[in-house]
Amino acid sequence: MFYRGKYVDSGDAREMGFKRQRLMDQGPSYYGTPGPSYMYDAPPPPPPPTAYSYVPPPFPVVRLRGLPFDCAEAEIVDFFHGLDVIDVLFVHKGGKFTGEAYCVLGYPLQIDFALQRNRQNIGRRYVEVFRSRKEEYYKAIANEVFDAPGGSPRRGTSRARSSDERDLSEFKGLLRLRGLPFSASKEDIINFFKDFKLSEDKIHLIATSEGRPAGEAFVEFACPEDSRAAMSKDRKTLGNRYIELFPASREELEEAAARGRLMPKSFEGKDAIEPTTPVLRMRGLPFSAGKDDIIDFFKNFSLSEESIHITYNFEGRPTGEAFVEFASAEDAKEALAKDRMTLGSRYIELFPSSPEELNEAVSRGR
Repeated sequence: MFYRGKYVDSGDAREMGFKRQRLMDQGPSYYGTPGPSYMYDAPPPPPPPTAYSYVPPPFPVVRLRGLPFDCAEAEIVDFFHGLDVIDVLFVHKGGKFTGEAYCVLGYPLQIDFALQRNRQNIGRRYVEVFRSRKEEYYKAIANEVFDAPGGSPRRGTSRARSSDERDLSEFKGLLRLRGLPFSASKEDIINFFKDFKLSEDKIHLIATSEGRPAGEAFVEFACPEDSRAAMSKDRKTLGNRYIELFPASREELEEAAARGRLMPKSFEGKDAIEPTTPVLRMRGLPFSAGKDDIIDFFKNFSLSEESIHITYNFEGRPTGEAFVEFASAEDAKEALAKDRMTLGSRYIELFPSSPEELNEAVSRGR
């Protein structure tokens, strides 16, 4: 998100606060130094000469309205798939999520592509997409800092205080995890909290509205004291991802269950994503990526251009997705280790697929 270029799997991972601060500190240099003006046929004064003036490109941010109240960052990344999602900032008022968010993109040219998603759906909600400005985005960041419950649709407490400074009454024995690898299993979470006694039935992985892993989970601890102590793991890494922790409540968990947002057991963990065919689907490719780039991405595997199928939309433009046929299902399984690694400045998501899904995409002219 990316978004999400290299920072998703780097040491900084999803450190949005630091990235936002860098964006603010850099100011106009975000686009480089304006070039010189160039004169043409300048008449002698008076009148004053006519000159080309440098007009900097717009800051690449859009505003979304009408989001589901339990929307996850992963869903917005999915909504803008094919675009570079640098940051997602959920908007709050009085500590409650407003259904709006700001999304910073990688390049100004991507604003028009983002606006094409206007009135498309996330779950059952259609989402409006509007142009925005850098000043509005920065103001929203400032409001997030000063609005005590701010930060995301699920943040129930301010992150300004450490877990030691927080009152025990803020902890109900549950924590919400955010930033999990999509392939994370309950066993991975138990190992992450290895200093605490947890069982798999106390871990609840969260799904997106489309039933895919959202990169979030609820964890039930033995007591409120344990959940507060577990906050020491806030912003520690699981695999290559740093994990954010937030105090949660039983009501939040029950609400997620009532809305069908908990992962079914049949889809939980790594076993659910192991391929059974030699076909993988790639998502998040740069629009300029060619078959040679994909072959280089999977350079440890024997691939030919005929085994790579880049998909296109009805206008003949790349969708940012491709299907790759490996020599065997075992090779496809090994290739999944490249999930969330970068191709150029984009991080690439990999999904098990099938010859049927590949043929369907080809038959649709994609």
